[in-house]
Amino acid sequence: MNDRAKKIRKDILRISHESGHGHIPSCFSVVELLCGVYDTMNHRPSQPSWDGRDIFVLSKGHASLAHYCVLAEYGYIDVKGLSSFGAHMSDYGCHADCLKVPGVEVSTGSLGHGIGVAVGIALAFKIRKSARKVYVVIGDGEANEGSVWEALMVASGLKLDNLTVILDNNKSQSRGLEVSEPEKKFSAFGCAASTVNGHDIEALKKALREMTGAPRAIVADTVKGYGSKTLSGNMFEWHRKAPNKEQLEALIKELDEKTV
Repeated sequence: MNDRAKKIRKDILRISHESGHGHIPSCFSVVELLCGVYDTMNHRPSQPSWDGRDIFVLSKGHASLAHYCVLAEYGYIDVKGLSSFGAHMSDYGCHADCLKVPGVEVSTGSLGHGIGVAVGIALAFKIRKSARKVYVVIGDGEANEGSVWEALMVASGLKLDNLTVILDNNKSQSRGLEVSEPEKKFSAFGCAASTVNGHDIEALKKALREMTGAPRAIVADTVKGYGSKTLSGNMFEWHRKAPNKEQLEALIKELDEKTV
């Protein structure tokens, strides 16, 4: 785990502790995915509405705290403002609002919707003959939604090679209906599909930069609660749990002990 990813996870823990909110294990599984995208896509934190920017959509909107902390790390917002996360009238809701937070392009939360919006944006760019690209992260539980696969059929049918779909394959559906062999399923729906270690930022960036000629689907194998043996070993217990002071200190210690 690199220093940036570790810092972001510590911010997630601290803010969750202060606010009493946050899907910490889900947030931890996407940190490197978001860093890989923000390292790759064309964007300007000082000009969040720049007309030439690429678009990122976090379709699994319950990981909003991870997105906020990444936006802070990349210079879009001040991390100090996140102390109001989840509070009444805060700009930083438990699901992000694109009208309130610079860098948030789409308000998401209802699973299976963000990918459809991303496909629509990618199509709009194609119609305008724009070189801009669209990146969307979906969850493995979210992949149970039929709208995900309907969106992919549209994307492949229209040859939207400016679209990248990243599946956070963190096995959160191990107690329910898992999508088996997701790479094969993405390929069957017309995507250029590959599988990478979702916690290896360089591997992610390499996959994100590959030319495909078709919508790209990256299956990112991740660990829910990555970096913490407590969170990863008890991911269902911690699904909506915020740490108290003692738990916060213990979780930060586990992150500091994580070297890879």
